[in-house]
Amino acid sequence: MKDQIQLSDHFSYGRLIKFVIPSVTMMIFTSIYGVVDGLFVSNFLGKTPFAAVNIIFPLVMVLGGFGFMLGTGGTAIVAKTLGLGEKDKANEYFTFIIISTAVMGSILAALGIMFAEPVAQLLGAEGEMLDYAVRYVRIVLLGMPFFMLQNSFQNFFITAEKPKLGLAVTVAAGVTNIVLDALLIGIIKMDIEGAAIATAFSQMVGGTVPIIYFAIAKNSAIRFCKTHGYWRVLLQACLNGSSELLSNISSSVVTILYNYQLLRFAGENGVAAYGAVMYVAFIFIAIFIGFVIGASPIVSFHYGAGNTDELKSLRKKSINMVLIIGGAMLLIALLLAWPLCQLFVGYDSVLRDITLRGFIIYAFSYLISGYNIFGSSFFTALNNGAVSAVISFMRTLVFQIAAILLLPELLQLDGVWLSIIVAEGLAAIVTTIFLIAKQKQYNY
Repeated sequence: MKDQIQLSDHFSYGRLIKFVIPSVTMMIFTSIYGVVDGLFVSNFLGKTPFAAVNIIFPLVMVLGGFGFMLGTGGTAIVAKTLGLGEKDKANEYFTFIIISTAVMGSILAALGIMFAEPVAQLLGAEGEMLDYAVRYVRIVLLGMPFFMLQNSFQNFFITAEKPKLGLAVTVAAGVTNIVLDALLIGIIKMDIEGAAIATAFSQMVGGTVPIIYFAIAKNSAIRFCKTHGYWRVLLQACLNGSSELLSNISSSVVTILYNYQLLRFAGENGVAAYGAVMYVAFIFIAIFIGFVIGASPIVSFHYGAGNTDELKSLRKKSINMVLIIGGAMLLIALLLAWPLCQLFVGYDSVLRDITLRGFIIYAFSYLISGYNIFGSSFFTALNNGAVSAVISFMRTLVFQIAAILLLPELLQLDGVWLSIIVAEGLAAIVTTIFLIAKQKQYNY
């Protein structure tokens, strides 16, 4: 019996679960150490710094999204190339994409630091909140090249058939963040700079360790090697992964609109409440993202190898699993709503009550969000970045913007929380249409 699961294997439910679990755990852990960051800021520094971190975080996510773009888009190409039996070429593509990620990360970090204050003002920060936001983000952006590399490597570890190693790297980065949060904020009392330094150092760990591994690895499916300027491949990787970048940008734009509406209807408490709701949502959504990160290279490999029966099996099994997981997540969220809200904002009863109601309403979106996330990533894995981008664009931008602008005018604060449910429902219709329309083309 083989211990090592390979991309070329047939995947039963059990084998698929076993293969994606490290990726799911990896993404959950990534989200948890982000949540710990929020807990320290909220409980040790107060709701104004907490709101400041939440209002500037879209900038970090937009820039970090370029790493997800190159990772997911590049993985689809590299895994497909492996499926075609061209291992040397796959290594060259992989190496060039990682070099490009590091260069792009450095440029974006410099631009972000330069324009941090006007961006924070554009996002709605002013006064004391503006000061906290700028101080925080300028330090965090020092780690941006490593954050982009970490996001990219999360996908490539799966293609390398080393998902457990990817998990270990993420755990190491997360532990670094948590320990430094406790030391710098809890003990040394460094204010908002402590949280920023903890985040930046954790990103450096997450981005540096994989570089060392792929430079010396001998039994990995992919590794670093001498490469060339594969600009067409880089462009294709960007197109393939455009839905992931678009998703990050869209989420950030939507977050800005959420914060605007929440400031209108609930003031600073609304922004802080949304921050708490989203920190927990990151963990739940991370389960879906981890699943598709783990499953996508398998889809790409079998697409490249022409194994249509396996494609059909993977599509059916994956949809069944994300729907079941979504139902379980709703139940868990409802059971944990009160203790989680108490943990984040229990020091302020008004803020806690706003957060609790928002948390419960928002939780119903988990029923269908996994289906939409899978639909978009499935087409990325099939090297169809255009369809993937359309699904992502409609789901994360068009439908959410329409909902967040219209529903609060009718339902006030409840309309803000209901927006995500309406958007996910409409996106599910779009996802289903594309899955049916493209079935004959890809024989899944």
